[in-house]
Amino acid sequence: MGVAVEEVLKLPVLEKAKVQTDMYHRQVDWISVIETPVENFVRNNEFVLSTGVGCGDDVIALEEYVEDVIRSEASVLAFATGRHLYKIPDRVLKLAEKHELIVMEIPWEVRFGDILQDVLRLISEENRQEQQRTEEIRQELINCVLNGKGLQEITSIIYQNTGIPTAISDHNKQIRANQYFDRYYIDVLNGHELSQDGILVETEMDSDHPLRHYIETYEIGDQKCYQLTILSNYKKQGYILFKPKEEKDLTWVNLHILEHALTACALYFVKENAIEMTEIRLKDNFLLDLAKQEREMDRALLSKAQLLGYDLEKPYICLVGHIRFVQPEEERTSSTVHQVKSSSINSRNYYIQKEVTHAGDALHRRTMTTFDEGEVIVYLETDRPDYGETANQFLDLIERRLHELLKGITISWGISCHKGGYQVFHKSYEEAETALKIGQQHEEGERTFFSDTRMNRLLMALSHEEEIGAIVSDTLEKLIDYDQKRQTELIHTFMIYNKYNSNVSQTARALNLHRQSLLHRLRNIEHLTGLSLLNADDLFLLELSVRLWLLKKVDA
Repeated sequence: MGVAVEEVLKLPVLEKAKVQTDMYHRQVDWISVIETPVENFVRNNEFVLSTGVGCGDDVIALEEYVEDVIRSEASVLAFATGRHLYKIPDRVLKLAEKHELIVMEIPWEVRFGDILQDVLRLISEENRQEQQRTEEIRQELINCVLNGKGLQEITSIIYQNTGIPTAISDHNKQIRANQYFDRYYIDVLNGHELSQDGILVETEMDSDHPLRHYIETYEIGDQKCYQLTILSNYKKQGYILFKPKEEKDLTWVNLHILEHALTACALYFVKENAIEMTEIRLKDNFLLDLAKQEREMDRALLSKAQLLGYDLEKPYICLVGHIRFVQPEEERTSSTVHQVKSSSINSRNYYIQKEVTHAGDALHRRTMTTFDEGEVIVYLETDRPDYGETANQFLDLIERRLHELLKGITISWGISCHKGGYQVFHKSYEEAETALKIGQQHEEGERTFFSDTRMNRLLMALSHEEEIGAIVSDTLEKLIDYDQKRQTELIHTFMIYNKYNSNVSQTARALNLHRQSLLHRLRNIEHLTGLSLLNADDLFLLELSVRLWLLKKVDA
């Protein structure tokens, strides 16, 4: 921020000043009176007043003084001639011209105080006008967002007022608006292209504006590009990319405009996120209601679904997934556990929703997704003959990506039957939920189709009989107590033993046990139950009792 030297020279107090060097396109940000030594008392673009005291009769000392002013990158050096300095030596003028320092002479009788007052008033007025202009631009940018306009209008306002090509991308680095910003440089910044020499070097921007600490400067070949991160609620929302022709185009005014644009972009993304969250809540409530209540598929319901982007007249199956998310051990600290738990749910659900949509698109199938108390509910459009194969392909796509994105996540799935698939959303949900509960008695991450649970459902029906419940309790009571008190896994051991058709070697390998350790466990099971694992009837009774006990636990 400052005024051009030409404007300063138009002041009446400087009408008698004589410029002794060529006029250069420089600006004046401040004015001060500095005599030797200069040291670090002169700032960039400063108008320096001097009487030449102490070096007026010594050409070498005067030359050293001028060199110090040049190193300070001042714009103008004005000597008051007539007392200590009568004429500026030619060698000093040549030195100033070489470094584009404007040197002028001011009559001795012109008071420095008058010059200081008038120049500071001019700078102040210029700054006030610039501040007023940037405030108007700030208001225009904010109104742009509040009036429902988008990011393209923001880039247009930036370009109109700065002449700097600008683009805006979201947090995924997808370009949302572009105003004359070369696509090649966008691809380089996003890592999609390499510059000519194959390197991308981060550098610092030469400016004292507060915004410079937040600007990333990149050199691409012999060109420079700049990037600002858009933050909202401490979350990265996107980026402003800009590429001026020269670094000097990044004036204080232009940086102020970019700073206001940063605020406007953050406001835009907050507004966009709020609209998106409202839409998500509406969709969630609609799908939860559809899943958990028997609804008549009337015209009103179909119309509401259509407004939310759903087509309920397609054939769907329901998939219910129980989400288990274990934070990696190395990331667990007492100070961050609560923060991770509170923030991970939204992030986790976001990634699951994203992968469900991606998998549906890949298979050219419609999907509808919602979440409920640690579960994900998905309706997947399928054809009746091969719905099982489609469901497995769909889940393979989801889980392969989720295991890469979210460490420690495991999802157990329950999958409904097809049954024609038309307008049976509540029944499909109940089938998927039942299949999930039955599958959870096995290992985490299992996929259980409702069509494969006939035996389990039969057992569940039997488990409600009082006499059968008494038989189960009498058979397993000691075994259950032993497992609970000694933290053993005798019931699990029996289930694996039964799974491998009483094959001791296969069971030992599956449990990662020594053969003798497994035999010891099996003898304990026989002792506690009073049943022989070599007797077919005893084996059947024990398996039936364990299955009924596990199903009762799941059903509870």
